Amino acid sequence: MAPPQGQMRPGRQLAVLGFIFVVLYLLVFFSGASGSLKDRLEPKLGLDLIGGTRMTLEATNSVDGKPPTAENLEEARQIIESRVNAFGVAEAEVVTEGNRNIVISLPGENRDLTDVGSAAELRFRKVLKGADGSGTAAVPPPAATPAPSGSPAPSGSATPTPSGSAAPKVTSSPSGGQGGMAPASPSATPTPSASASATPSAAPSASEEPVPASIEEQRKAVEQKVGAPAWQAATGLQAPADLTADPSLADKLKPFGTLSPQEVAVLPAQMQFNVPTIGCAQLDKRPPASISDPKQQVVSCEDGASKYLLDQAKVEGTDVDDADAVLDQTNAWVVSLDFSGDGQGKWTALTREAFNNEGQACDATALGQDGKCRVAVVLDNKIVSSPEIQAVLTGNSQITGNFTQKDASALASQLRYGALPVTFEPQESQNVTATLGASHLRAGLLAAGIGMLLVIIYAFFYYRLLGSVIFLSLILSALLVFGALVVLGRQIGFTLTLAGIAGMIVSLGVAADSFVIYFERLKDEIREGRSPRSAVPRAWIRARRTIISANAITLLSAVVLYVVSVGTVKGFAFALGLATVLDLVVVFLFRHPIMTMFARTRAFLSPRVSGLGRALPARNQQTQPRNPRAKEA
Repeated sequence: MAPPQGQMRPGRQLAVLGFIFVVLYLLVFFSGASGSLKDRLEPKLGLDLIGGTRMTLEATNSVDGKPPTAENLEEARQIIESRVNAFGVAEAEVVTEGNRNIVISLPGENRDLTDVGSAAELRFRKVLKGADGSGTAAVPPPAATPAPSGSPAPSGSATPTPSGSAAPKVTSSPSGGQGGMAPASPSATPTPSASASATPSAAPSASEEPVPASIEEQRKAVEQKVGAPAWQAATGLQAPADLTADPSLADKLKPFGTLSPQEVAVLPAQMQFNVPTIGCAQLDKRPPASISDPKQQVVSCEDGASKYLLDQAKVEGTDVDDADAVLDQTNAWVVSLDFSGDGQGKWTALTREAFNNEGQACDATALGQDGKCRVAVVLDNKIVSSPEIQAVLTGNSQITGNFTQKDASALASQLRYGALPVTFEPQESQNVTATLGASHLRAGLLAAGIGMLLVIIYAFFYYRLLGSVIFLSLILSALLVFGALVVLGRQIGFTLTLAGIAGMIVSLGVAADSFVIYFERLKDEIREGRSPRSAVPRAWIRARRTIISANAITLLSAVVLYVVSVGTVKGFAFALGLATVLDLVVVFLFRHPIMTMFARTRAFLSPRVSGLGRALPARNQQTQPRNPRAKEA
């Protein structure tokens, strides 16, 4: 027989709750899960519970060694935190330490955190000249006429070898723009010239004193190290030296090959390019920010073999509005660059300047196979690509190459969240032991168990049969929360920490409040003379608004705390909000339907069994009919 119109059908709500459980635990066991049953049921735990990786980055503003400003250090911390959190809610801790250090902590041992501290200073620079970057003196081919010492040797055979088609390059995006950029022509590799490995005359030894803070002082120290003859010879060079014209020049310039990358970084750009004994092995290892000044010409290497003299940076990473890792038409991973309004104009102007070789700024060693200038895509100290400009680009572009999805996503993340205002050098990386975390986990679970046990004991003592409703509701909430933790850990990287456990313990109090509100309202309805069966829906209607309001306030507090907080406090807020939402699900789909079913039983009418206490006797007294005396005739 169908229930009367308007009467609740508790079976429907319970069926919906059962469907939610089935879907959730199908995701737990089969979505992104592998291994044994224990592995499938294991949530992702945080740094304070299972240990993890901690890395310290030391910040420097430039090669002068000065510490960064507090504002720049805080901005760098926020960018690094955004890069780390791009992997999901991973409970990462990114904090400043002192006036130049940033400490990154992430759950999981042996995590590679090197890339998150990369400066990602993207520069687009026109290639002016090219030379051999092997660090040995170049011998021109026999047909070439020996040039005087210090004169350029722009023959085509001295054109540096480009990176090839597999190397990253910038191309026009298929969705917009005209023209394109092609990789440089695979012209002849520079022929090694008279090696400067001949025994030099007593080269000065390296200084044992610490590197001075001032660049000028550092240059003076380098001058003393290489000696006056070598310094004067290098200063007089106007182009890459041809040592065949003056064999003694090889001995003079030999000391420059003994310089450290830090010492090479303080030399003028022309000297770094013109001295053939300064090779890519030294240039690639220069300190971060060695070529960060966009207003200066710089020297950089591509693939560790060719070094280039590069023009000022006409387009910078800040001109890139967005960057995404996408698959191109050939199903290869590329980084798509969307320029800002001003950045698009700069990019178009740079490609026009390179395409027309305005002012003949690019010499023969810098031109591509079609005789056009190349533009180097410089990331930090290295050239990612140096493609030839084949037309004026008026649209967005792509950085293409032999990228994996991980590499393309990492580069896009660095460019999307912005270049760091300061540069970093990794100082130490260590694994944090999980021994202390295991004891913390046991303590946290013990505290949660004790809290739940106390609530259940109080519920059975005060509400008796109704206490079983509380017990079952808490069990169902715990199962929902546990399943959600496992799924969220796989999907968005959420990790459970001690702070998250604390948030769930607090949610037990919120759940207990909703029980008290409902049951006490039920007693009030019975005291007013209603039967238990009719009191249940009326008590629900009157208590529902209060329960929703209380949970909404808790949820709003959790959202605000999550937005404004950082680190483990964010995990506390997330866990509290998650447990509150799932408690509402249990309230609507289990607690009220099961109370409706209980109201139809005889045990519910017994004060001792139901836990309604004096409410039922009071109601019986109110409804008991009076026996008036029979009037005597």
